[in-house]
Amino acid sequence: MSDILQHFHFSVPPEQAGTRLDKFLADGAAELSRTRIKALVLAGQVQVSGSVCESPAHKLKGGDEISIDVPVPRDDTPIPEDIPLDIIYEDEALIVINKPVGLVVHAGAGHEDGTLVNALLHHCGDTLSGIGGVKRPGIVHRLDKDTSGLMLAAKTDRAHQALSAQLSDRSLHRLYKALVWGSPVPRKGVVEAPIGRHPSNRQKMGVVHRNGREARTQYLLTQEWGPVALVECRLETGRTHQVRVHMAHLGHPLLGDPLYGLARNGQLARLKKAGLGDVEAQRIVEFPRQALHAAEIAFIHPLSGEEMGFECPIPEDMMEIISILNQIDV
Repeated sequence: MSDILQHFHFSVPPEQAGTRLDKFLADGAAELSRTRIKALVLAGQVQVSGSVCESPAHKLKGGDEISIDVPVPRDDTPIPEDIPLDIIYEDEALIVINKPVGLVVHAGAGHEDGTLVNALLHHCGDTLSGIGGVKRPGIVHRLDKDTSGLMLAAKTDRAHQALSAQLSDRSLHRLYKALVWGSPVPRKGVVEAPIGRHPSNRQKMGVVHRNGREARTQYLLTQEWGPVALVECRLETGRTHQVRVHMAHLGHPLLGDPLYGLARNGQLARLKKAGLGDVEAQRIVEFPRQALHAAEIAFIHPLSGEEMGFECPIPEDMMEIISILNQIDV
Protein backbone atom coordinates (compact mmCIF):
# COMPACT_ATOMS: atom_id res chain seq x y z
CA MET A 1 0.00 0.00 0.00
CA SER A 2 1.33 3.44 -0.98
CA ASP A 3 2.11 5.99 1.73
CA ILE A 4 0.90 8.78 -0.59
CA LEU A 5 -2.75 9.76 -0.33
CA GLN A 6 -2.80 12.48 -3.00
CA HIS A 7 -0.42 13.95 -5.56
CA PHE A 8 -0.68 17.46 -7.03
CA HIS A 9 1.23 19.03 -9.90
CA PHE A 10 1.23 22.67 -10.98
CA SER A 11 3.05 24.84 -13.52
CA VAL A 12 3.70 28.46 -12.58
CA PRO A 13 2.48 30.87 -15.29
CA PRO A 14 4.75 33.85 -16.11
CA GLU A 15 2.33 36.36 -14.62
CA GLN A 16 2.66 34.70 -11.20
CA ALA A 17 6.44 34.96 -11.01
CA GLY A 18 7.44 36.30 -7.59
CA THR A 19 4.46 34.73 -5.80
CA ARG A 20 5.19 32.99 -2.51
CA LEU A 21 5.06 29.21 -2.67
CA ASP A 22 2.47 28.88 0.11
CA LYS A 23 0.16 31.49 -1.43
CA PHE A 24 0.39 29.89 -4.89
CA LEU A 25 -0.45 26.48 -3.45
CA ALA A 26 -3.29 27.84 -1.30
CA ASP A 27 -4.89 29.23 -4.48
CA GLY A 28 -4.15 26.13 -6.57
CA ALA A 29 -4.90 23.35 -4.10
CA ALA A 30 -8.12 24.62 -2.56
CA GLU A 31 -8.77 21.31 -0.77
CA LEU A 32 -5.66 21.85 1.37
CA SER A 33 -5.67 24.42 4.17
CA ARG A 34 -2.87 27.00 4.51
CA THR A 35 -1.79 25.25 7.71
CA ARG A 36 -1.67 21.87 5.95
CA ILE A 37 0.28 23.35 3.02
CA LYS A 38 2.85 24.89 5.36
CA ALA A 39 3.25 21.58 7.21
CA LEU A 40 3.77 19.72 3.93
CA VAL A 41 6.40 22.23 2.79
CA LEU A 42 8.29 22.08 6.09
CA ALA A 43 8.12 18.27 5.99
CA GLY A 44 9.85 18.18 2.59
CA GLN A 45 6.79 16.96 0.68
CA VAL A 46 6.92 19.77 -1.91
CA GLN A 47 9.31 19.96 -4.86
CA VAL A 48 9.93 22.99 -7.05
CA SER A 49 11.44 22.18 -10.44
CA GLY A 50 12.74 18.85 -9.19
CA SER A 51 14.25 20.03 -5.87
CA VAL A 52 12.71 19.77 -2.42
CA CYS A 53 11.71 23.21 -1.12
CA GLU A 54 11.21 23.60 2.63
CA SER A 55 10.50 27.35 2.65
CA PRO A 56 6.83 28.40 2.49
CA ALA A 57 8.04 31.92 1.59
CA HIS A 58 10.05 30.74 -1.45
CA LYS A 59 9.48 33.12 -4.39
CA LEU A 60 8.47 31.27 -7.54
CA LYS A 61 9.65 31.82 -11.11
CA GLY A 62 7.57 31.61 -14.24
CA GLY A 63 7.76 28.09 -15.61
CA ASP A 64 8.52 26.43 -12.25
CA GLU A 65 7.04 22.95 -11.95
CA ILE A 66 5.61 22.18 -8.50
CA SER A 67 4.69 18.76 -7.19
CA ILE A 68 3.14 17.89 -3.84
CA ASP A 69 2.89 14.48 -2.23
CA VAL A 70 0.24 14.35 0.49
CA PRO A 71 1.01 11.37 2.75
CA VAL A 72 -1.60 9.11 4.27
CA PRO A 73 -2.68 10.58 7.63
CA ARG A 74 -0.92 9.09 10.64
CA ASP A 75 -2.34 8.25 14.02
CA ASP A 76 -1.64 11.25 16.27
CA THR A 77 -0.96 8.97 19.23
CA PRO A 78 2.81 8.41 19.62
CA ILE A 79 3.94 4.79 19.65
CA PRO A 80 6.56 3.37 22.01
CA GLU A 81 10.04 3.00 20.49
CA ASP A 82 13.09 1.30 21.97
CA ILE A 83 15.40 4.33 21.97
CA PRO A 84 18.19 4.32 24.60
CA LEU A 85 17.87 6.89 27.37
CA ASP A 86 20.64 8.32 29.55
CA ILE A 87 18.74 8.23 32.83
CA ILE A 88 20.13 10.40 35.64
CA TYR A 89 17.40 9.65 38.19
CA GLU A 90 14.08 7.82 38.24
CA ASP A 91 11.39 6.90 40.75
CA GLU A 92 7.67 6.14 40.65
CA ALA A 93 6.74 9.80 40.05
CA LEU A 94 9.33 11.26 37.68
CA ILE A 95 12.38 10.70 35.53
CA VAL A 96 15.38 12.96 34.84
CA ILE A 97 17.34 12.28 31.66
CA ASN A 98 20.38 13.69 29.91
CA LYS A 99 19.03 14.47 26.43
CA PRO A 100 21.61 14.02 23.66
CA VAL A 101 22.08 16.42 20.78
CA GLY A 102 19.81 15.56 17.85
CA LEU A 103 16.95 14.01 19.84
CA VAL A 104 13.63 15.78 19.23
CA VAL A 105 11.46 16.03 22.33
CA HIS A 106 8.03 15.48 20.78
CA ALA A 107 6.57 14.95 17.34
CA GLY A 108 6.26 17.81 14.88
CA ALA A 109 6.57 18.51 11.16
CA GLY A 110 9.24 16.21 9.79
CA HIS A 111 9.68 14.41 13.14
CA GLU A 112 6.70 12.08 13.54
CA ASP A 113 8.69 9.41 15.38
CA GLY A 114 12.10 8.77 16.92
CA THR A 115 11.41 11.37 19.63
CA LEU A 116 11.97 11.51 23.36
CA VAL A 117 8.23 10.95 23.82
CA ASN A 118 8.45 7.69 21.86
CA ALA A 119 11.40 6.62 24.02
CA LEU A 120 9.65 7.52 27.28
CA LEU A 121 6.52 5.60 26.28
CA HIS A 122 8.64 2.50 25.69
CA HIS A 123 10.58 2.91 28.93
CA CYS A 124 7.69 3.83 31.22
CA GLY A 125 4.94 1.73 29.66
CA ASP A 126 1.24 2.44 30.10
CA THR A 127 1.80 4.57 33.21
CA LEU A 128 2.83 7.52 31.04
CA SER A 129 -0.03 7.39 28.57
CA GLY A 130 -2.01 10.62 28.37
CA ILE A 131 -0.23 12.51 31.16
CA GLY A 132 0.12 16.11 29.98
CA GLY A 133 -1.71 15.44 26.71
CA VAL A 134 -1.73 12.67 24.12
CA LYS A 135 1.06 14.10 21.95
CA ARG A 136 3.38 15.18 24.78
CA PRO A 137 2.84 12.64 27.56
CA GLY A 138 4.87 13.36 30.67
CA ILE A 139 6.69 16.37 29.21
CA VAL A 140 7.07 19.19 31.75
CA HIS A 141 9.44 21.39 29.74
CA ARG A 142 11.36 20.99 26.50
CA LEU A 143 14.78 21.46 24.94
CA ASP A 144 15.51 22.26 21.32
CA LYS A 145 16.61 19.33 19.17
CA ASP A 146 20.27 20.44 19.15
CA THR A 147 20.46 21.51 22.80
CA SER A 148 21.89 18.88 25.14
CA GLY A 149 21.33 18.28 28.82
CA LEU A 150 18.89 17.71 31.64
CA MET A 151 15.18 17.21 31.09
CA LEU A 152 12.49 16.35 33.60
CA ALA A 153 9.41 14.26 32.78
CA ALA A 154 6.49 13.20 34.99
CA LYS A 155 5.18 9.64 35.29
CA THR A 156 1.88 10.39 37.03
CA ASP A 157 -0.84 13.02 36.66
CA ARG A 158 -0.19 14.27 40.19
CA ALA A 159 3.53 14.70 39.51
CA HIS A 160 2.88 16.40 36.18
CA GLN A 161 0.50 18.92 37.71
CA ALA A 162 2.88 19.69 40.60
CA LEU A 163 5.98 20.05 38.42
CA SER A 164 4.12 22.16 35.84
CA ALA A 165 3.00 24.43 38.68
CA GLN A 166 6.63 24.79 39.81
CA LEU A 167 7.60 25.70 36.25
CA SER A 168 4.90 28.38 36.24
CA ASP A 169 5.73 29.85 39.64
CA ARG A 170 9.49 29.70 38.93
CA SER A 171 10.36 27.37 41.79
CA LEU A 172 11.67 24.86 39.25
CA HIS A 173 15.19 26.10 38.52
CA ARG A 174 17.18 25.52 35.31
CA LEU A 175 20.73 26.60 34.53
CA TYR A 176 22.31 26.47 31.09
CA LYS A 177 25.92 26.78 29.96
CA ALA A 178 26.61 28.39 26.61
CA LEU A 179 29.60 29.38 24.48
CA VAL A 180 28.99 32.85 23.05
CA TRP A 181 30.79 35.26 20.77
CA GLY A 182 32.51 38.02 22.76
CA SER A 183 32.26 38.79 26.46
CA PRO A 184 29.11 40.35 27.95
CA VAL A 185 29.53 43.62 29.86
CA PRO A 186 28.84 43.70 32.72
CA ARG A 187 30.02 40.19 33.54
CA LYS A 188 26.86 39.52 35.53
CA GLY A 189 23.41 40.80 34.77
CA VAL A 190 19.78 40.21 33.90
CA VAL A 191 18.16 40.34 30.48
CA GLU A 192 14.53 41.32 30.82
CA ALA A 193 13.07 41.58 27.33
CA PRO A 194 9.77 40.16 26.00
CA ILE A 195 9.98 37.36 23.45
CA GLY A 196 7.59 36.60 20.62
CA ARG A 197 7.52 35.34 17.06
CA HIS A 198 9.88 37.27 14.78
CA PRO A 199 7.83 39.65 12.59
CA SER A 200 9.50 38.71 9.29
CA ASN A 201 10.92 35.20 9.86
CA ARG A 202 8.35 32.80 11.30
CA GLN A 203 11.02 30.20 12.12
CA LYS A 204 12.67 32.61 14.57
CA MET A 205 11.74 34.18 17.85
CA GLY A 206 12.85 37.67 18.77
CA VAL A 207 12.67 40.46 21.34
CA VAL A 208 9.35 42.07 20.49
CA HIS A 209 7.54 44.72 22.48
CA ARG A 210 4.17 44.17 20.84
CA ASN A 211 2.50 40.87 21.72
CA GLY A 212 5.74 39.56 23.27
CA ARG A 213 5.63 37.42 26.42
CA GLU A 214 7.56 38.32 29.55
CA ALA A 215 11.04 36.77 29.51
CA ARG A 216 13.82 37.11 32.06
CA THR A 217 17.29 35.52 32.05
CA GLN A 218 20.09 35.89 34.59
CA TYR A 219 23.57 35.49 33.08
CA LEU A 220 27.08 35.17 34.50
CA LEU A 221 30.33 35.20 32.52
CA THR A 222 32.48 32.39 33.93
CA GLN A 223 35.39 32.14 31.48
CA GLU A 224 36.62 34.13 28.48
CA TRP A 225 39.15 33.64 25.69
CA GLY A 226 39.02 36.95 23.80
CA PRO A 227 36.65 36.22 20.90
CA VAL A 228 34.62 33.63 22.85
CA ALA A 229 33.24 33.32 26.38
CA LEU A 230 31.50 30.71 28.51
CA VAL A 231 28.39 31.98 30.25
CA GLU A 232 25.87 30.52 32.66
CA CYS A 233 22.24 31.44 32.08
CA ARG A 234 19.57 30.88 34.72
CA LEU A 235 16.02 30.98 33.40
CA GLU A 236 13.33 32.81 35.34
CA THR A 237 10.82 32.19 32.55
CA GLY A 238 10.62 29.48 29.90
CA ARG A 239 10.12 31.00 26.48
CA THR A 240 10.98 29.30 23.19
CA HIS A 241 14.69 29.86 22.34
CA GLN A 242 14.98 32.13 25.40
CA VAL A 243 18.73 31.82 26.04
CA ARG A 244 19.53 32.02 22.32
CA VAL A 245 17.35 35.10 21.78
CA HIS A 246 18.46 36.95 24.92
CA MET A 247 22.18 36.40 24.34
CA ALA A 248 21.82 37.52 20.72
CA HIS A 249 19.88 40.55 21.99
CA LEU A 250 22.91 41.40 24.16
CA GLY A 251 25.12 41.19 21.06
CA HIS A 252 26.67 37.86 22.11
CA PRO A 253 24.95 35.08 20.15
CA LEU A 254 25.80 31.44 20.70
CA LEU A 255 28.48 29.66 18.69
CA GLY A 256 26.99 27.53 15.95
CA ASP A 257 23.50 28.99 16.25
CA PRO A 258 21.86 28.57 12.83
CA LEU A 259 19.12 31.11 13.54
CA TYR A 260 20.69 33.81 15.70
CA GLY A 261 24.43 33.43 15.04
CA LEU A 262 27.00 35.72 13.43
CA ALA A 263 28.58 35.57 9.97
CA ARG A 264 31.44 33.07 9.99
CA ASN A 265 34.06 35.10 8.11
CA GLY A 266 34.29 37.88 10.69
CA GLN A 267 34.56 35.41 13.56
CA LEU A 268 37.20 33.37 11.74
CA ALA A 269 39.37 36.48 11.45
CA ARG A 270 38.93 37.27 15.16
CA LEU A 271 39.97 33.75 16.16
CA LYS A 272 43.07 33.85 13.98
CA LYS A 273 44.00 37.25 15.35
CA ALA A 274 43.73 35.75 18.85
CA GLY A 275 46.41 33.22 17.90
CA LEU A 276 44.56 30.13 16.69
CA GLY A 277 45.66 28.29 13.56
CA ASP A 278 43.47 27.89 10.49
CA VAL A 279 42.32 24.36 11.38
CA GLU A 280 41.46 25.20 15.00
CA ALA A 281 39.68 28.43 14.10
CA GLN A 282 37.71 26.66 11.37
CA ARG A 283 36.56 23.96 13.81
CA ILE A 284 35.11 26.63 16.08
CA VAL A 285 33.23 28.58 13.41
CA GLU A 286 31.90 25.34 11.92
CA PHE A 287 30.53 24.03 15.21
CA PRO A 288 27.41 22.27 13.91
CA ARG A 289 24.84 23.29 16.55
CA GLN A 290 24.02 26.01 19.05
CA ALA A 291 26.61 25.59 21.82
CA LEU A 292 24.03 25.28 24.58
CA HIS A 293 23.78 22.71 27.38
CA ALA A 294 21.17 22.34 30.15
CA ALA A 295 23.60 21.76 33.00
CA GLU A 296 21.50 21.93 36.17
CA ILE A 297 17.90 21.43 37.24
CA ALA A 298 16.35 21.73 40.71
CA PHE A 299 12.80 21.23 41.94
CA ILE A 300 10.68 20.04 44.86
CA HIS A 301 9.70 16.39 44.62
CA PRO A 302 5.93 16.27 44.06
CA LEU A 303 5.40 13.36 46.48
CA SER A 304 8.00 13.70 49.23
CA GLY A 305 8.40 17.48 49.25
CA GLU A 306 12.18 16.96 49.18
CA GLU A 307 14.34 19.54 47.41
CA MET A 308 16.15 17.78 44.58
CA GLY A 309 18.90 18.99 42.29
CA PHE A 310 20.90 17.40 39.47
CA GLU A 311 23.94 18.42 37.45
CA CYS A 312 25.22 17.18 34.12
CA PRO A 313 28.71 17.96 32.76
CA ILE A 314 29.27 19.84 29.52
CA PRO A 315 29.17 17.34 26.64
CA GLU A 316 32.19 16.20 24.67
CA ASP A 317 31.60 18.33 21.58
CA MET A 318 31.52 21.58 23.58
CA MET A 319 34.50 20.44 25.68
CA GLU A 320 36.51 19.96 22.47
CA ILE A 321 35.85 23.59 21.58
CA ILE A 322 36.87 24.70 25.09
CA SER A 323 40.09 22.68 24.73
CA ILE A 324 40.89 24.56 21.53
CA LEU A 325 40.06 27.91 23.12
CA ASN A 326 42.42 27.12 26.01
CA GLN A 327 45.26 27.44 23.49
CA ILE A 328 44.59 31.19 23.33
CA ASP A 329 46.96 33.21 25.51
CA VAL A 330 44.69 35.50 27.52
